[in-house]
Amino acid sequence: MQPSIFNIRVPLKERDDVFLMNTLTDAQLVVSSDVADLLDRKSFDELTDEERGAVDLLSENGFFVSDYETDRRKLDEYFHSIKHSGTQLHVTVLTTLQCNFACGYCYQGDREDFNQFADKMTLETSERLAQWIEHELDRLRPETFAMTFFGGEPLLNLPVMYQLAERMWAATQARGVNMFASIITNGLLLTPDVVDRMLPFGLNGIKITLDGDRDTHNRMRPLRGGQGTFDRIVENIRQVAGRCRIAIGGNFDESSVDSFPALLDFLKAQDFGDKLIKVNFKPVIRDMAPPVPKGMIPLIPVGAGNKPLNGTCMTSAGAGHGSTCDSCDFLDDKMSFLREETRRHGFPTPDGVHNGPCHVHMEHAHTIGPDGSLYACPGFTGQLATSTGHIDDRHDAGRAAARERFDRLDPWKDCGDCAFIPVCAGGCVANSFTQLGDMNLPTCHKRSFESALVSLAHSAASAA
Repeated sequence: MQPSIFNIRVPLKERDDVFLMNTLTDAQLVVSSDVADLLDRKSFDELTDEERGAVDLLSENGFFVSDYETDRRKLDEYFHSIKHSGTQLHVTVLTTLQCNFACGYCYQGDREDFNQFADKMTLETSERLAQWIEHELDRLRPETFAMTFFGGEPLLNLPVMYQLAERMWAATQARGVNMFASIITNGLLLTPDVVDRMLPFGLNGIKITLDGDRDTHNRMRPLRGGQGTFDRIVENIRQVAGRCRIAIGGNFDESSVDSFPALLDFLKAQDFGDKLIKVNFKPVIRDMAPPVPKGMIPLIPVGAGNKPLNGTCMTSAGAGHGSTCDSCDFLDDKMSFLREETRRHGFPTPDGVHNGPCHVHMEHAHTIGPDGSLYACPGFTGQLATSTGHIDDRHDAGRAAARERFDRLDPWKDCGDCAFIPVCAGGCVANSFTQLGDMNLPTCHKRSFESALVSLAHSAASAA
């Protein structure tokens, strides 16, 4: 018997206790320091009854394992179960790559020609997509079907969104499958009519982006004519907050990050503040050239030709009840600060530890581009060389090779015995592909996990 390699400890010195977590089993315990010391014991031949009971408890929760090989085998089994689970079919639909905003950090924002000619899903493609999803429902027979509408700005293509939502609701109800629909939107076109139109078809949540306080947001996310958008978005949130679940996201850089506490103050004071189900902020991902001065936030590109997320919106995929890519390349100190500020204001926010594995590691999670191409996650959308298939089931060598590459993904194999492997899986695959040229190389965020773990430990201790 030996300690698991996935054990993590955080001393709680103010109370002589220790927070223990096993990232593979997700067991979390606040124990006395003498119980934590049992994990360092070399021999268990002479234990008191009380110590034996503590060892049994730790073993039941995965803190003790029979041997190293068993621990590694359980990790492989964990990732296998994540990859092949058939309980949920998740489809992210990019209704369009067009956008009505001119965000300075976004490829679409400063390239009028890109926005003008960007793909937009047709009703004919939507019909073929519905047929493809119905086939997947019959083949997989999942318990749950989750559909996320994304872009670009998905509300620029309402006919497709409505058609798919209504068609999939009928299909899932006929098959006894639970359906949840989510929308990722900049919020400018969000109205009660849109929400009311979607509610009968499983609308579960809407995620809206606010990039700082009023002045900062208006600078970061203006309309294409330069007009500010903050007031209109806030008023739209107010109009729909009582109708459905609303989550707030935000993107920060070195020029905007200090405005987010003021945004939290503002949200707290709003009549819809207590209706927000999640608030979460992350750094802008953009070109790092020229070199960033010391003390500034390192911002990293995720696409060739300075094309963030390869055509998809910078607000990343994720809805009120979950996320797929909300934690790539964040600056540890600022993320920790904003996470604590968000909690201090009373808003729910992710703990920063339970970040993965994301949908790219799940064979039954798909991103569908406007032309019907399939991708493993939104971070690859638009790069046909990474397309894993097509809703028309067309077969070509390129897509087959891409599918095989994603099937073989295991970047965590280069992470040694890092305790965070079960919640990190080697980092963001899209970033590995664009930064390192190899999606199977890990990108490490260990420091950020360690920082988030300390916060999680103290939250657990205060609740104990």
